[in-house]
Amino acid sequence: MILTRTPFRVTLGGGGTDLPSYYREHGGFIFAMGIDKHMYIMINPPTIDRKIRLHYSNSETTDHVSQVRHELAREALRLQGIEDKMEVSSMADLPAGTGLGSSSCYLVGLLNALHHYRRDYISLDKLAEEACFIELEVLRKPIGKQDQYMAAFGGLTVLEIEKDGTVDVRSIELGTSSIAALIANTHIYYTGVERDALWVLSEQNQAMSSKNRPEHARVEDNLHQIKELGRRILRAIESEDFDEWGRLLDEHWRHKKQLSPKISFGKVDRLYERVKKDFSVLGGKVIGAGGGGFLMLYCPTQHKRLEAFMQANGMPRLHYNLEREGSKVLANSNNGEAASCHPQVTFGLQPRPRLAASL
Repeated sequence: MILTRTPFRVTLGGGGTDLPSYYREHGGFIFAMGIDKHMYIMINPPTIDRKIRLHYSNSETTDHVSQVRHELAREALRLQGIEDKMEVSSMADLPAGTGLGSSSCYLVGLLNALHHYRRDYISLDKLAEEACFIELEVLRKPIGKQDQYMAAFGGLTVLEIEKDGTVDVRSIELGTSSIAALIANTHIYYTGVERDALWVLSEQNQAMSSKNRPEHARVEDNLHQIKELGRRILRAIESEDFDEWGRLLDEHWRHKKQLSPKISFGKVDRLYERVKKDFSVLGGKVIGAGGGGFLMLYCPTQHKRLEAFMQANGMPRLHYNLEREGSKVLANSNNGEAASCHPQVTFGLQPRPRLAASL
């Protein structure tokens, strides 16, 4: 039995520029944070039969990998050359479809477990790229690269994406008290709305993929602005000017809403204007592709009043912390102890600890 743990993420800046339809023309930039809410994947080969058994929000039992309906599990097993005799179970701290990268967390966590099972140990960047290959190339999903890399690396992390898809990973180091201040002021609330990110991203992707579409120029221009704002957000957080981060978050949200009418919805728009007016909120946005999930608000004061107001409007606060490590093996009964398959790799950066949740 092998058990992995993989962190969810929240995007702080640059969201949307990690899609191939954008970065292949202009390069992408992402600044994101792994949080201490996780996806857990357990694999265990059966001892008697040669079935594939999956346990997620549904259950499957099949004779061969080609019959598996869960496409991420199917392609991960297939890529690792596993055709039968495997059981896969998953659980998560948070529901799927909430903008925190759960699908990629599932995939990265499963690939991590399968590599351990095969004793085929790979680096974190290769683990992320393997997940990108499955989602972007095999399954042709209109998504980007940030979720796979953040699942693999965690932490407070910058992704510079070249036009050829190469990703440079850089860790941002802040002091413990600074991180505590950033997180205390950056509230996250659950809207109660779950949605498929593909439903939201497909429109942006189609607009960027065809220069003949009437919305192409609008989407492209707003992504340019979002990328530049992402760099300014990074500078504000690195300099610990967190109020400036809040104000930039508001500007970021205005540009993000221009990408697609699916990104926001009436209840969130009304609440957002209210909390800026009455609760000293400087900025906010829906996390992830949009359309539901979690709402991030930067609030330097009036924390209790804001939390009570949001709770009264059916949006409970998610209490979280920074997860400094990425996808990690928690248990491996093959050798009787927890293990990490990943060597300390720096990619030209300062080394940091590495760690690795259900769909």
